[in-house]
Amino acid sequence: MSQERTLHSESIYQGRLVGLRVDTVELPSGRETRREIVEHDDVVAIVPLDGKGNVLLVRQYRKAVEKALLEIPAGLIEKGESPLECARRELAEETGHSAEKWEDLGGFYTSPGFCTEYIYLFLATGLAPGKLEPDYDEIIDVVPCPLVNIPDVIASGEVCDAKSVAGLLAVYHKQQA
Repeated sequence: MSQERTLHSESIYQGRLVGLRVDTVELPSGRETRREIVEHDDVVAIVPLDGKGNVLLVRQYRKAVEKALLEIPAGLIEKGESPLECARRELAEETGHSAEKWEDLGGFYTSPGFCTEYIYLFLATGLAPGKLEPDYDEIIDVVPCPLVNIPDVIASGEVCDAKSVAGLLAVYHKQQA
């Protein structure tokens, strides 16, 4: 497959969470066009599964959609941090738990048509409770949900963000096999 050649790249916004750049590219046909690219650091998402068969979900308000969403724990990978180190930190911050066993479930781009964000997905088991310490700007409720109910919870729209749907279905199908 032919690639697009970048002729010019201009950063037009840099915030705390995202950047926006506009690339002028040459298509394989020789025509030029522009691509708007949202630059976003990589992220981890965790499906924490306890010994009773419950997934620990988190409910938090999301300003972008103006409502509270039920999600799997997730967060930005900090500079110098590995995806697994980040997953351990985020699980503790958002659920107050640590995990004895970690399984890499792969990953995915969230919206590669315009965004650079990549999510590393993990299954965390052997959970042990600790102290819930969310970031200063997070208000989080931990909501246990039986794994066997996940397809219904997704079908009802109660869980409706892509990372949670992908992670939960991956673990649900893995556990059914």
